[in-house]
Amino acid sequence: LSCMSLTEQELFFTFLCSICLDVFTDPVSTPCGHNFCKTCISQHWDMNVICQCPMCKETFYTRPQLRVNTFISEMVAQFRPEAQQKASSSSSEQQAAKPGEVPCDVCTGTRLKALKSCLVCQTSYCQTHLEPHLTVKRLKRHQLVDAVENLEGRMCMKHDKLLELFCKTDQTCVCMLCSVLDHKNHEFVPLREEYEGKKAELEKTEAEIQQMIQKRRLKIQEITESVLTALMESIEDKQEATEKQAEGLIKDLEQEISELMERSSEVEQLSRSEDHLHLLQSFSSLKAAPPSKDWTEVRVHPPSYERTVGRAVAQLEETVWKLMKKKLLEAAELQRVQQHEVDVTLDPDTAHPKLILSDDGKQVIIVM
Repeated sequence: LSCMSLTEQELFFTFLCSICLDVFTDPVSTPCGHNFCKTCISQHWDMNVICQCPMCKETFYTRPQLRVNTFISEMVAQFRPEAQQKASSSSSEQQAAKPGEVPCDVCTGTRLKALKSCLVCQTSYCQTHLEPHLTVKRLKRHQLVDAVENLEGRMCMKHDKLLELFCKTDQTCVCMLCSVLDHKNHEFVPLREEYEGKKAELEKTEAEIQQMIQKRRLKIQEITESVLTALMESIEDKQEATEKQAEGLIKDLEQEISELMERSSEVEQLSRSEDHLHLLQSFSSLKAAPPSKDWTEVRVHPPSYERTVGRAVAQLEETVWKLMKKKLLEAAELQRVQQHEVDVTLDPDTAHPKLILSDDGKQVIIVM
């Protein structure tokens, strides 16, 4: 179609039935002036309680008597071969509407994906059915938007007019009649202008929320690291006390060893004496064995870190929960944060020397 002139385009769509997307067969005209295949429009009305034009949605309370338009019929006979080829090419290039996509309101049978929605006609059109809005002068004045569902929701329920203004006084969307009748002396702006302003506000709010989330994640990391630091200090204090206990026991043992070695030297020296009288006289005066402790049951008990670590973990969980709960209550817009699980990753560059982190930063091993 891109290589066709505007006149050829208009001529092409003049002979194309908007229901079957093919060249007219027995073309008939409705009272509103639109043309369809006689069979297509008859079947369309047979399937609906109300007789309505598929193109402009005009309602006919009495089913019109349809007669073949002889003029269009004669023109179609001459134009049919070329028009059928172009119509077939146009339809084959388009795709049927998938679930979640807006279907064309004019298509019957296989409904093609809608390309645009007309806010005036309250109808969504595929590429083929959209062409009249792009070529017909009267229809070109209609407001087209990207295909959307629920076009009825864009109409004023009171006046059945298009919602195209925003009342800043009442903070609501209104139609032209509303602005004159129900919202006198109020401040109005076009919907698009208010849309741009609100969109900018939302983007700013989103940026602020993301910043707040980031600050809280950093706070969680800070709390985690402070708890781990306190845990290490507690472990070091217990380790120091254990080392002092061991040093005291070692000192006592070394003192007893020194005394025993002195006695051993005296015994050895006396045992080498060959003077009978001296040995016998000295034996009774040999110092009694120095008092010594029974070291059999003496143990140095290493500190237990189970309760310390357990308390630290419990404290960490309680602190993090209180912080998150407090901040979430302060800002209602942060409710969505609850949907995101906080994943704490420890920084190996700032970890304590006695902590070994796993490759993913999720697990910690304490090195004693």
